[in-house]
Amino acid sequence: MRIAVLNPQTAFVRGGAEIHTEALTQALRDAGHDAEIVTIAGKWYLATEIVHQMAVWRSFDITESNGMRIDAVIALKFPAYLASHDRKIVWLIHQHRSAYELWDHPDFGDLSVQEDGATVRDLIHTGDRLALGEAKRIFANSKNVAKRLWDGLQIPAEPLYHPSPATTAMLTMQPGDYGGYVFYPSRLEPLKRQSLVIDAMQHTKSGVKLVLVGRGPDERALRDQIHRLGLGDKVSIEIGVSNERLHELYLGARAVYFGPYDEDYGYVTIEGFAASRPVVTTTDAGGPLEFVQEGVTGLIAEPDPRAIAARFDELGRDANGARRMGTAGNELVREVVPTWPQIVARLLD
Repeated sequence: MRIAVLNPQTAFVRGGAEIHTEALTQALRDAGHDAEIVTIAGKWYLATEIVHQMAVWRSFDITESNGMRIDAVIALKFPAYLASHDRKIVWLIHQHRSAYELWDHPDFGDLSVQEDGATVRDLIHTGDRLALGEAKRIFANSKNVAKRLWDGLQIPAEPLYHPSPATTAMLTMQPGDYGGYVFYPSRLEPLKRQSLVIDAMQHTKSGVKLVLVGRGPDERALRDQIHRLGLGDKVSIEIGVSNERLHELYLGARAVYFGPYDEDYGYVTIEGFAASRPVVTTTDAGGPLEFVQEGVTGLIAEPDPRAIAARFDELGRDANGARRMGTAGNELVREVVPTWPQIVARLLD
């Protein structure tokens, strides 16, 4: 089949959605399909610009290209799933979150504070009901995303996990020693809450260090925070590391930390398990809580610096416990995350 994978692109931003899109497209090709990523550059502020992006996707003719019929489309997130096609499959990464569960959030509810925010929210809800109602199948990339969709619009979706490229790679690698640092790779932005874990490092007593990896708008503020708190000997940041360095940091860590706010799915959890590392997360982290089992595959803390520090110190003093939980996490990810051939078969069933 000729399949278009639809995903909006914010220029100069790369994260899990882009990795997901590329991996899906390659998996479709590996399965013998003619697959292509179809993207439109997007900008999500001010509120009225969101309406413009919705109109662009809704008016976009993806039924054919250059005289060739497109047999199916797989749309991954808002507003790409507004495009019309008679075989539209939605594999939802997320909706426009500030129109739903983040609407009233004091830190992340950016749409609600804009002059036209309420009107735009209503337009988003109406558009989502229409476009998702047209879909032949609706999947979500986690139970958390499926729950949000049901809570917001009472539309059901089937959770369908998938591996990241780093997960697939590290499942074939030999785990290293359980070193003296906690590793947190993620985009440097407010929802990922690197500032919270930096604050936590003020309170650790076991000698464990923290290594952050990523890019993003919070880099300067996070470096300033590390300097202001005098944590230069305990916290480091690496920017734009290679895949080899990423794997090395995972495979040599004492533990992996992943404490974003209400994450959709999050590759960090399953990548940590692929590297046989325990994962420390928070009670409000969302997607990671589908995998992290307290004392079995990792540790769960309240989103409080002292509480996080205490969990780091537990693992900092107990390498054998870290190894036991990391091994259990590795077994779990092998059991519950399907392979790409299995995923493609399910999407196109």
